[in-house]
Amino acid sequence: MARPAAAATPALGALRGYRAYARRWVFLLVLSLLSCSNATLWLSFAPVADTTARRFLLSTEQINWLSVVYLVVSIPSGVAAIWFLDSIGLRWATVLCAWLNFAGSVLRSVPCMLVKVQDPFAFLMSGQSLCALAQTLVIFSPAKLAALWFPEHQRATANMIGTMSNPLGILVANLLSPALVKKEEDISMMLGIYIIPAGLACLLATACLWESVPPTPPSAGAAHSTSEKFLDGLKLLARNKAYVTLAVGFGGGIGVFTSFSALLEQVLCVKGYSNEFAGLCGALFIVFGILGALVLGLYVDQTKRFTEALKIGLCLTSMACAAFAVVSQLQDQKLALAATCSLLGLFGFSVAPVAMELAVECSFPVGEGAAAGLVFVLGQAAGMLIVVLLTSLPVRRAQPSVSTCHDGQDPLDWKVSVLLMAGLCTFFSCFLVLFFRTPYRRLQAEASGSPSIQEDESPAAADRTPHPAAAPCGSTSALL
Repeated sequence: MARPAAAATPALGALRGYRAYARRWVFLLVLSLLSCSNATLWLSFAPVADTTARRFLLSTEQINWLSVVYLVVSIPSGVAAIWFLDSIGLRWATVLCAWLNFAGSVLRSVPCMLVKVQDPFAFLMSGQSLCALAQTLVIFSPAKLAALWFPEHQRATANMIGTMSNPLGILVANLLSPALVKKEEDISMMLGIYIIPAGLACLLATACLWESVPPTPPSAGAAHSTSEKFLDGLKLLARNKAYVTLAVGFGGGIGVFTSFSALLEQVLCVKGYSNEFAGLCGALFIVFGILGALVLGLYVDQTKRFTEALKIGLCLTSMACAAFAVVSQLQDQKLALAATCSLLGLFGFSVAPVAMELAVECSFPVGEGAAAGLVFVLGQAAGMLIVVLLTSLPVRRAQPSVSTCHDGQDPLDWKVSVLLMAGLCTFFSCFLVLFFRTPYRRLQAEASGSPSIQEDESPAAADRTPHPAAAPCGSTSALL
C-alpha cells in the first residue's frame, strides 16, 4: 500500500502557520505522571494481598475485588469518558481525572487515618472506584494529546510515552508495595506514599494546563481533529470495516494480555516457581515492553509504516505466547521462562501505541478519544471474559506435586488454559494480519493540506525559520 509522503510542501505549511509549542511536553509530562500514579493505585494491594487482608480483617476475595473493580467500572464509564474527551476537551478531562485520582487515593487511606472504622472495605472500594473512573480518562488521552499538540513526526513517540506510563506504574506497584510492606502496620505508610504522586499530578494538572488545544495547530490533522459529532462519530466507526477489524483484533489482544498478567503467578506456582520469580517475570514483561515501545515508536514516527509494524509485531507476539504456553508447563526452566516473558512483553507491548495511532488514522476525522477509547473498552470487556474462561478450565490434581501455591488445596492443572490463551492470541493476530487493510486518512489529509512546520513558540524563533529549500520537512533541527 502506498504511503502518503511525510514531507510534501514545507512552504505551504509555513504559510498556513502550523507550529508546535514547547508546553506540549508539559502536558505530556502531567498526563504520563497521572497515568503512572493511577496504575500504581490500581495494583498497590495485589502484591501484598495477604498482609492487607489481615490488616483490615478482610477476605482474599475482597482484596482481589479492589483490583477487579477497575475492569468492571471501565466498561460502562468508557463511553462517558469518550464523550467527555471529544466534547468537553482534553484539558478539563485531564483535570477531572487528576482530581478523581487524588480523591480516590485519599479516600482509601481513611481507614488508616481514623482510629475506629466500622467498614474499612467500604472506604477502600470507594477510593478504588474513583480511581477506576479516572483510569478511563487517562488511558484514552494519549492518542488525543498526540494528535492535538504534536507534529506528525512526533505523534507516535508522544503516544508511546503516554501509553507506556501505565505499565510503568504497574511495575512500580509490583516493586514498591512489597518493599514498603513488611508487616501489617506498614500498610498505612504504603497508602500515604501513594498519595504523593497522585497529589503532585493533581497540582500540576490544575495549575499548569491552560488549554485543551494549542492556539495554532501543529499539523493539518490537528486542525481538523474531532470534526464529527460524538454520536455521528460512533456511527462512522461502526460502519468502518478497517476500524472494526482493528478494534476486535487488538481489543482481543488486550484481553489476552490482561489474562496473562492476572494469571501469571497462579500458572507458575503450580510448577514449583516461587512468587518472587513470578514477580521477576512480570517485571521483565513490562520492562522489555516499554523498551520495545520506545524503539518501535521512534521507528514508525520516521517511516509511517504503522500497518507493517503492527502485523509483524503481532505475529512475533503469537510465537512468544505459544512458547510461554509450552515452557510454563515444564519444571526448572527459569531461564527459558524469563526469556519468553521478556519476548512477550517486547513484541506485545510495543505494538500498543502503534495500534492507537492506526485507530486514529483509519477513522479520521472521527475524534481521537472515540477512536482509541472504544478499542480499550472492548479490550477490558474481552479481558474479563477471557479471565473468567481461563479460570474455569483448570482441574485440581490429587497426586503429589512440586507446587508452591499457598491456597492450601491440591494444585491446578493449567495446561488447557495456557494453550487456549496462546490459541486466542494467535487467532486475534491472524485476524488482523489477514483482514486489516486501511488507507492512512489523517496522513493523506495532511499531505493534501500541507504538512506542518515545527517552530519555537518564541517570536524570535519565527525569524529563524529556515528557508524551505534548506530544511526538508521532518527535520528535527528546530524541535524543542
